[in-house]
Order: sequence, then C-alpha cells, then structure tokens
Amino acid sequence: MDWDNLRYFLEVARVGTLVAAARRTGVEHTTVARRIQALEKQMGTPLFTREASGHRLTEAGRQLLPAVEAMELAVLGVEQSAPANASASGLSGLVRVGATEGFGTLILAPYLAEFTRTHPGLSIDLLALPRLLHLSRREADIVISLERPTRGSVIVTKLADYTLCLYGQREYLARKPLVAQREDLRHHAFVNYVDDLLFTKELQFIDQLHQPERFAFRSTSISAQYEAVRVGAGLAVLPAFLADRDPILSRVLPQEAEFTRTFWMSMPQEARQQSRIQAVWEFIKQVTAKEQDLLRPTRRGAAH
Repeated sequence: MDWDNLRYFLEVARVGTLVAAARRTGVEHTTVARRIQALEKQMGTPLFTREASGHRLTEAGRQLLPAVEAMELAVLGVEQSAPANASASGLSGLVRVGATEGFGTLILAPYLAEFTRTHPGLSIDLLALPRLLHLSRREADIVISLERPTRGSVIVTKLADYTLCLYGQREYLARKPLVAQREDLRHHAFVNYVDDLLFTKELQFIDQLHQPERFAFRSTSISAQYEAVRVGAGLAVLPAFLADRDPILSRVLPQEAEFTRTFWMSMPQEARQQSRIQAVWEFIKQVTAKEQDLLRPTRRGAAH
C-alpha cells in the first residue's frame, strides 16, 4: 500500500476538495486526483462521492479513515524520533494559521513572513478572515479566536488579552458636540460590524455604551471600519493596537469606553506531533509575549 496515496486520501477527507488538499500538500490538484484514483483502483471501491461542493467519503472511505489516521500518527512518531540534524532549520511543509483580521494582519503577518525567511523549507498560509475557522474541518492547523473552543479534541492556550476603545477622528470630534458622558453619544454617528454577519458575540460593544437609531457605516472588516473612522464617518470601537498608532484618531470616553477581550490559540491534538506546526505555535506565543505593550497599552486621555 503506497503511503503517498493514503496521505492524499487523508487530506481530501479532511478538507473536502482536491484544490484545498493540493494547497495543503504543495502539489497540483491533478496530482491529488491521480493519487485518489490509484488508491480507489487498488481498494476496488470508490472512497469518495464527487459532488458540486467537493468530495464526500463513501461508506468504504469512512471505514478506511481511522486506519489511515493511525498510520499517520505512526509516521509522525518515526519523524519525531529521527536523529537530529533536524534543528528548527529543518522545518518544512505547509502550516495554515487562522486569525482574526486585525491581529493577523497587523501583528502576526510581518513576524510569520520573517519566520519563513529564516526557515526556507516552511510555507505559512495566514488566513486573516472576519469569520470563525474550524479545526474540525481542517480549515487551518492553528486557529486564533476570540472564544475559547469547548468542543473537539484540541489543545487550547490563552494567548493574550487585548484592549479596545471608542475612537473618533480629531477633526470630526472638533466640529461635533463634546462627549463628556454616555448621554452625549446621541449626537454622534457610529461605525460598526454588520449584525447578522457578526461571527462572535465577543465583538458586540456599541450596545453597552449607546443604542444608535442607525449606523452611518457598517462592515464585516475591522480594517474598513478603521478607514471609515479616519475619514470622519463616525465613532467606532477599534483595537488599541490598530487605532492608537494613528495620530488623527483620539479616544472618546476613555474612562468608560474601554473593553478587554482575549485571544485563544488552538490546534488539533494530533498536530502537537508535527514539528512544523509545533514550531509555529511556539513562535506565535513568543511574538504575542513580545507585543504585550501594543496589545494592552497604557490608558491615554482623549483630546475631546
């Protein structure tokens, strides 16, 4: 039995499409298709049904899956016990990291890019998306989320707390009524997430301060909200690590409108046996520890 055929079977079973499996293994999707066809010929039965949305396991495929997963763990065990000319510089393969948009783009991206430069055999996909990524569907190897996972066979660690505050553009604030207390917020426009597309309740802030009759601008993207505040569209709750660095923005109601949220990092139990994933996991922990002052800045006053 050819292990290469089996590992491609395993990837397709996990991610559901030839294209996604090819991306994770670093080959063309036609290669994955050939491997699956060869395995099905060898087994004498179809292992997947081909549907418009992707590949779904047949009963034969479901029966085969646990045995192939056990083989994968055995192979990983051999790799782990192999003598070490394999220092960190021996890292190779693909690691997919899922993160919230702001944290992924502003904090992680430059560090992870540098990490791949240090380890030329390693590839990293950074999925900085305004939605929840699922380890159970193998959408990523490591996921950084705002809610602690409570289901599935996963390893979870608290990565860091971070601060969010209410911000406005300085020129906008100068021409609008002074905000000295919450009641004054009724005179202002607001920028926010799109409610029915909000992927976590942890990002619901505005209702705790004020309930506007309407929002001037809404977006699923925190970057888009930030840009809207910059041009004076209204007030918004933004991560301090994004907004504090911008001199044209000022905190509003700094004593009251300050929130703390937590980043949780998780990976599947079996991933701890994979040196490339473990190395990226530890590196992200180091990066986050290094950026604590950016994530939890000292309180500064508002200009308005």
